[in-house]
Amino acid sequence: MEKHLMEDRKKILMDIIESPEYVPMKIKELAIILNIPKEDRHELEEVLTELLSEGKISVSKRGKYGKSSGNILIGTFEGNAKGFGFVVIEGENEDIFIPENAAGCAMHGDRVQVVLRSSKSGRRREGEIIKVIEHNVKEVVGIYQKSKNFGFVVPDNTKLSRDIFIPIEKSKGAVNGHKVVAVITDYGSKDRKPEGTVKEIIGHVNDPGTDIMSVIKSMNLPMEFPDDVLNQLDKIPDEVSAKDMSGRLDCRDWQTVTIDGEDAKDLDDAISLRKEKDKYVLGVHIADVTNYVKEGSPLDKEAVKRGTSVYLVDRVIPMLPHKLSNGICSLNQGVDRLALSCIMEINFSGKVIGHRIAETVIKVDRRMSYTSVKKILEDNDEKEINEYKELVPMFKLMEELSVLIREKRMKRGAIDFEFPESKIILDEKGKPIDIKPYNRNTATKIIEDFMLIANETIAEDYFWQELPFVYRTHDNPDSEKMIKLGLFISNFGYGIKTTQEEIHPKELQKLLVKIEGTPEEALISRLTLRSMKQAKYTTVCSGHFGLAASYYCHFTSPIRRYPDLQIHRIIKENLRGGISEKRIKHYNSILPGIAELCSSNERRADEAERDTDKLKMTEYMSQHIGDVYEGVVSGITNWGMYVELPNTIEGMVRITSIEDDYYYYDEEKYELVGEASQRKFKLGQKVKVEVVKTDKLLRQIDFELVEEESERNLSDG
Repeated sequence: MEKHLMEDRKKILMDIIESPEYVPMKIKELAIILNIPKEDRHELEEVLTELLSEGKISVSKRGKYGKSSGNILIGTFEGNAKGFGFVVIEGENEDIFIPENAAGCAMHGDRVQVVLRSSKSGRRREGEIIKVIEHNVKEVVGIYQKSKNFGFVVPDNTKLSRDIFIPIEKSKGAVNGHKVVAVITDYGSKDRKPEGTVKEIIGHVNDPGTDIMSVIKSMNLPMEFPDDVLNQLDKIPDEVSAKDMSGRLDCRDWQTVTIDGEDAKDLDDAISLRKEKDKYVLGVHIADVTNYVKEGSPLDKEAVKRGTSVYLVDRVIPMLPHKLSNGICSLNQGVDRLALSCIMEINFSGKVIGHRIAETVIKVDRRMSYTSVKKILEDNDEKEINEYKELVPMFKLMEELSVLIREKRMKRGAIDFEFPESKIILDEKGKPIDIKPYNRNTATKIIEDFMLIANETIAEDYFWQELPFVYRTHDNPDSEKMIKLGLFISNFGYGIKTTQEEIHPKELQKLLVKIEGTPEEALISRLTLRSMKQAKYTTVCSGHFGLAASYYCHFTSPIRRYPDLQIHRIIKENLRGGISEKRIKHYNSILPGIAELCSSNERRADEAERDTDKLKMTEYMSQHIGDVYEGVVSGITNWGMYVELPNTIEGMVRITSIEDDYYYYDEEKYELVGEASQRKFKLGQKVKVEVVKTDKLLRQIDFELVEEESERNLSDG
């Protein structure tokens, strides 16, 4: 329906519904009043759905539409494996609890209308879902279970608590244990299961690779590139042409390197650095992807749709095809490559005192790894130093400048969390054979510092030019969460200065410095991180709280992030004679949608990466049932405590498995407390645990405490 027609009908409908004489009616009755023929009734449904989603009207269980009352709200349903759930209302801190018998046919992720009702406990808001406005889940990935005349799909996503009924003729020949993709054809009702049809058989649950592919399918991550994209690739050259190099700043004689992980293939950033009399000249050279990915082309449309490359434990799902990402757009050693460069003059205080943004041609001298540069700078490895002797002075200069830049960033209050990442090593069949922490080193910090300063420099430049742009923003934390954090850390003797309005990032940075090396470091760091908001892409430059930066964007990874590619396009257009009013209008119209889509796809990618990591961690620990480890209490809940092992794996010690006393959760102090013994388990406390059980489907690892004799005596009094 045309937008103006929709608005007209919404206004007419609201006038009717808000009139004193109106009594709630069904769609059929409303259609008669509005003189809408039967064949156009779907348009009336669209208008009613729009009004429902805006919370302007409500609908009864009998399907009668009426004026919205104050206790009817619109939100998103978040399901739970046990059938109950919560409705999250945008802009409100407190969710609405939905008991199992009040969820109706709502599924996790659905946009719903909920009516508030009195809570039996009196502690929280409780409600009943009276209408599903929009179903979010269209397809379900799960395990097929066959009966004689029908089957069921048990969803992998435990938040989808209802199995999907599959008529036998719609099963596509699936057998017990097959992982399948099922399309939902009927969402059922309160008393009737949803129904569906098997669209695809992924493989048997025990087949290698089926587990990861199930995650890919459940997240709807696009794997194959469509034909029009592959056809466009045929027209892209393997080598840079003289025509493409024409008119660019020639930096091929500058000493230039890439520094990446050993297994990286898409090398999209290179570094050059020299020291002059009173300054450093740092070049951050980024692959000019937009030279080959033109706006509106099949490649561009597919890149927008994907938004980001996804780095799973056993594979990469690239944003761009390998011919580009590993080929002509990759800054490979010894070949001419096109780049968009940010060349910065930095004084000896770490401040950028001048910069130039230019289209360039570069030739990388050496493809370096983080390990090699670490060996040179941290380990003074003679073999490595001799191998790269002509580059060693530049690496030492990089370390020098990196420290200056980082110190300046820290002085203004940037927050630096030092959580080790997990390095999961698989065999050729995808089975995890080792998991260990992967810590940052001097080399990774150098690249991080140089990329950050380039991103800030570009963002500030374009902010003051007042041109349409995509920024990376990180809003200030909610004052309520900061006040709660302040109350909690006071138990450990720490404090942060907060007001009702805001907190400065320097306060959190000072806190992290104070707790460094203490038993509670991991605990307080995690809680601090959880108290902060998520970074996102926006068209308004509102600053980056975590970096304590007024201006920030993502410029340095156009091979794997679409926002970077998009701003490259804007920058190049501006460099080539400026952006016309017509193009400014064009960018202003498309950029908000691109920013929102890229933020959403980034969250999807992060979730997929976490999910596959957890999956492989669970599989790894299933090989270590009965093994004993020393770990640290990393989280405490009503049902037990999480323990993190030195290899970064986290498991649960259930409260019911601690048999020496009855334990309860002290919410204010984040402690488990023995009722009789007053024995306490605190976050950050070291404990010994035995691996007793794993559940790959639920991604759960169960531990039990292993008591030392002295601990048993202590707990006995």
